[in-house]
Amino acid sequence: MESQVRGGTRWKRFAVVMVPSVAATAAIGVALAQGALAASFSVSGQSFKVTAKSLHGEGFSQYGAIDQGYTLTGGKAAHPVAVSAFTKARIQKMCQSVVTPDLPIIGDVTLRLEAGDSSDEKKQVHAENLYIDVEDLQADATFNGLDIGVAGKDLKGARIKDAEIQNKQANPFGFAQQADSVDLTGVKQTAWATTAGTFKLSGLHMSLHRGSGKDIECY
Repeated sequence: MESQVRGGTRWKRFAVVMVPSVAATAAIGVALAQGALAASFSVSGQSFKVTAKSLHGEGFSQYGAIDQGYTLTGGKAAHPVAVSAFTKARIQKMCQSVVTPDLPIIGDVTLRLEAGDSSDEKKQVHAENLYIDVEDLQADATFNGLDIGVAGKDLKGARIKDAEIQNKQANPFGFAQQADSVDLTGVKQTAWATTAGTFKLSGLHMSLHRGSGKDIECY
């Protein structure tokens, strides 16, 4: 089964069909209604942006959750997210940026990380057991072997992590989707957290820049 999706989504626009890898979907609303409360770790007060020329993922699954953390002033904060998970992923031309605002004297500072800018698959970014907690996504997406409306506990690819269930971050009986594989192109996403069993970044380049904005950040 193959399905294509084009465009952008936001967590406030709950969709019946979820966009993978970095998407916001109806699952978030379901998770909220079912009482998802706490993340398995506290996220910082700064979301980050990620772009990729392409992403190929195997053993894809997605479900709604809540990330709890802090504001930059130390207050408590909670963020509804769509957790997109892959048993394996390959990413071409990845960029990640995060802005630290209003530093004394300096002002905004942007940390930018780039890797995998190669047509050679061996020199791209490779990850295993990759989980991305996403708030917003734009991409073109193709699903292969897609199932929508699966109970979270019955996902056959990347599974909901035990810590997320124990901390009530995600409901094992809640709405989820899965696919044998997924291909994304032209990816732009905003995320609160990423975890991986392994994460290999070929050709890594990390840099700091004074200021912020689309000319300095990934987008």
